[in-house]
Amino acid sequence: MECTINWMPGTGMGFVAETGSGHFLTMDGAPDGGGRDLAPRPMETVLAGTGGCTAYDVVLILKRGRHAVTGCQVQVKAERAETDPKVFTLINMHFIVSGKALPPAAVERAIALSHERYCSASIMLGKTAQITTSFELQEA
Repeated sequence: MECTINWMPGTGMGFVAETGSGHFLTMDGAPDGGGRDLAPRPMETVLAGTGGCTAYDVVLILKRGRHAVTGCQVQVKAERAETDPKVFTLINMHFIVSGKALPPAAVERAIALSHERYCSASIMLGKTAQITTSFELQEA
């Protein structure tokens, strides 16, 4: 896996990342750090990527279990250390999973498998942050 990040000097603290798969992602800093607030902060993209990684796992695990999953939303909230390096110290992921007659035990198991075995992002962040999860089901 690879990624190339280029600073865009004319934007203050804006950056464009080109991923190894050929996709682009923009990032920017807060105005108090020289940014112009034109894109997500780099640490926000880390958090979003982690939420995407675990949501991907949960959907895939439920589909492989032949459950009728029709939607998955993850609401991620995090706290960071107050001093540098400002690592994540607490992350809560609340899953809202929709489908037809989804067994709560299957959703709980899918979330646990993601965080214990498959989601490299959350497992990595779990080295510095306490990660908690919760979920709710919506009948679709």
